[in-house]
Amino acid sequence: MPAEVDKLADVRDLAERLFVARERGVPIAPIRGELREKDIAAAYRIQVLNGARRIDAGARVVGRKIGLTSAAVQKQLGVDQPDFGLLFDDMAYRGNDVTIPRKVLIAPRIEAEIALILSRDITKPVKDIDEMATFVAAVAAAAEIVDSAIEGWNIGIVDTIADNASSRLFAIGEPQPFPTQADLAACTMSLTKNGEAKAAGSGAATLGHPLVALQWLANKAVEFEHPLQAGDIILSGALGPMIPFDPATYTIEITGFPTLTVRAVP
Repeated sequence: MPAEVDKLADVRDLAERLFVARERGVPIAPIRGELREKDIAAAYRIQVLNGARRIDAGARVVGRKIGLTSAAVQKQLGVDQPDFGLLFDDMAYRGNDVTIPRKVLIAPRIEAEIALILSRDITKPVKDIDEMATFVAAVAAAAEIVDSAIEGWNIGIVDTIADNASSRLFAIGEPQPFPTQADLAACTMSLTKNGEAKAAGSGAATLGHPLVALQWLANKAVEFEHPLQAGDIILSGALGPMIPFDPATYTIEITGFPTLTVRAVP
C-alpha cells in the first residue's frame, strides 16, 4: 500500500508541474523518465487530473482530439501509436476565418484536420466504420494548434499523453452535413502559410480513414468509462505534417469543405 500511495503522489506532482508550465508559459523537462517506461495508464491519469482541475475552474468539455494518427507526425515525434486528449470550450475558435493570438502559447505548431461532430452518445464498442458513420451528424475543416509544455518538443508517448496530447487550441470551420456518400479517406489537404505551400496530405493519413480513427477513440472512451456524447467535436487527426505556428496567415483547403483561414497574431 505505501508504494501505491507514493506512486499516486508522484502522479499528482507531475500533473502539478505540467499545469504550472501551461499557466506560466514556461516549459519543463520531459517527465517520461519519472514513470515506468511507457506507463501510458499513469500518463492518462495525469491528463485526467489536470482536466478535472480545469473543469473545477469552470471550463467545459466539448469533445476530444485524436493524436498521432498520421505516420508523418508519428515519425516527427518518434512514437508508434495514437493518443487522445480533451477539448475544452475555451480552446475553440469557430468560423471559416479566425484570428488566434500566439502570445499565450509556448512553442506552437499547426496541423490540418477533419472534425467530426457526433449525433448521439456512443455507449458500446463500435464494430466497424459503417456503424461508426451512423453516429456522425456533421463534419468540418479544422486546425489544431498543438503546443508542448515539454521543453524543445522533446517528447515521447508518455509526455504527450500527460500533457493533454499536446493539445492547446483549435479552429473549426462551419459544419457541413455528414456526407454519407463521400470518401473522407480520399479527401486531399493543402496547408499554406502566407500563400506558400507548407504541408499536404489526405484523409487516409488518419489511420487509413477518419472514421477508423473515430472508431478507435470511441472504443477507447468506452473502455475508459468516459464514453463520447452527442454534440462532441472530435478532431480526427492530422492529415499531414504539422508546421510551426508563427505570426502569419494559414489557409487550409480540404476537398469538399469551405476554405479555413487561421490568422496567427503576436
